[in-house]
Amino acid sequence: MSDTSVTPSSIPQHVAIIMDGNGRWAKSHGKPRVYGHKKGVNAVRKTITAAAKLGIKSVTLFAFSSENWRRPQEEVSLLMELFITLLSTEVKRLHKNDLKLRIIGDKTGFNSRLQKKIAEAEALTQDNTGLVINVAANYGGKWDITQATKRIAEKAIRGEIQPTDITEDLISQEICLADLPDVDLLIRTSGESRLSNFLLWQVAYAEFYFCDKHWPDFDEDGLAEAISWYINRERRFGCTGEQIKALMDNK
Repeated sequence: MSDTSVTPSSIPQHVAIIMDGNGRWAKSHGKPRVYGHKKGVNAVRKTITAAAKLGIKSVTLFAFSSENWRRPQEEVSLLMELFITLLSTEVKRLHKNDLKLRIIGDKTGFNSRLQKKIAEAEALTQDNTGLVINVAANYGGKWDITQATKRIAEKAIRGEIQPTDITEDLISQEICLADLPDVDLLIRTSGESRLSNFLLWQVAYAEFYFCDKHWPDFDEDGLAEAISWYINRERRFGCTGEQIKALMDNK
């Protein structure tokens, strides 16, 4: 097979990632769970860099689900502090590289300090035209669909629409990430094979890629293998991870 089979048009435009396994990675290294979360940040950096090189238009990361509040209070508090720190330190780097950051989820669940950091980070990068990075925090797919349904019901009450006007397209307009194409490829690390209430509407036609690596071990090679799998699955080109990495290196 020639290398010309793998072209930028073969690459998925929207990739979603369930970043699983930080705690298990930490345990396997004899470290506390929060150490795994901190190491997971390096995997985010590597993945975002690789995605930008490949010309992927949007990456959506599942950082903190609405169910994660059930974790031990100490871990939740440390995760929130880590989130604040990252918003303060990473957003300037993203802005410098013309990347756009958005946080999706129920932001009202966060304290005022974190809400302010989120607003500042989004405002700084809102006019950037590069890769869109969506971070799902205090997010749940059922919550997303419920919020969309409420907004549509409010329009009906105001007489702006009739029940017969409600279509899949109308619901899609009210769902998070409505301005982006639906997810092409969903990646989940750490050997788990479930959605965990993530982007239930947006992944309706996505390809699901599950790998055994814990998230802190995921990197450019991991993304290249996932993209290679996707292209083989979608296009039947028979491409390899090495070819995907070659596309990165040519950027």
